[in-house]
Amino acid sequence: MPVILANPLCYTRQMLLLIPHLFPTKQLLKAAAPDLRLPGLQTLLARGTSQSCAAEGVEAALCTALGVSRQQDWPLAPITLAADGGEARDAYWLRADPVHLRVMRDRIVLADADALSLSREEADALADAIGQHFGADLRPLPLHPRRWYLRFPVAPNLTTTPLSVAVGRDIDLLLPRGGDAMRFRSQLNELQMLLHEHPVNQTREARGELPVNSLWLWGGGQQPAASRMLSIAIYTRDPEAQALGAFCNARVHALPAQLDAQLLKVSGIILLDGLIPSGQVGDACGWREALRELEQDWFVPLLGTLRKIGPRGLRLLDPVNGKALHLQPRDAWKVWRRPHRLISM
Repeated sequence: MPVILANPLCYTRQMLLLIPHLFPTKQLLKAAAPDLRLPGLQTLLARGTSQSCAAEGVEAALCTALGVSRQQDWPLAPITLAADGGEARDAYWLRADPVHLRVMRDRIVLADADALSLSREEADALADAIGQHFGADLRPLPLHPRRWYLRFPVAPNLTTTPLSVAVGRDIDLLLPRGGDAMRFRSQLNELQMLLHEHPVNQTREARGELPVNSLWLWGGGQQPAASRMLSIAIYTRDPEAQALGAFCNARVHALPAQLDAQLLKVSGIILLDGLIPSGQVGDACGWREALRELEQDWFVPLLGTLRKIGPRGLRLLDPVNGKALHLQPRDAWKVWRRPHRLISM
């Protein structure tokens, strides 16, 4: 069984705010930030301590914080499988989520299942056609319209990229790697031709909707050992985060509409995902508006209660771009530090 990390978040007594795409690419920041004024966030940036962190995505950050070790991948598949009503047992599982690959002039860009809005009937029909065509080699189990699974009695030699990291990006360097990668890539190429002619996709295209033209493989692993000693809370609306929290016996709560100062006094994780849709596709206008909402609901209240946070402070962490901000109670008194320019985040 995988080894549990010796120092998960629950033992540090620190609050972690996961904010994917808070520190975006220079290209997006240049387009979005020149005239953007956010006094709360800008002051926090000035008073806190900038740090680097792993840029492996939300799932990796959550697993690390909760003490779930990496296998070949971060093992999200067996964990979400259980949350969706399946039984992992001793098998190796991969997520095989339905996606749309958009062919651009010089690259292929990934859109995830959220953009597809598949119905249960559509998912079942597509998964059944794939299973009939490939047999045991590729038989997806669609426990949820946007979360499909592949079961293997023996783990393939495969390392993958989480879907949340790959969405909106050129997939060329993000495809599966490892000794079995070419076999899977060949199957996925054949799969695309099968899906192109499927009646579900033809009907979707006639309605002006995106067709499902591939599967994205990620999150492979066997069911890991889980800590039952966690005494932390997770605030999220993300199904993967909810499944991870439940698996690790954390207290899983709905994401509040805005910051409550009481949240900052305990060890926990708050996943603020409002920047993800625009950050993934480089939408500068959407990113600006989403950041303004975070400013009003989270950053301004955080600045006002900074001196009341726990003694170990808290971190604002962007696990997509590999940057973080560490804030401590004493930072509330650093009034001589001028607000940070957003363009240089």
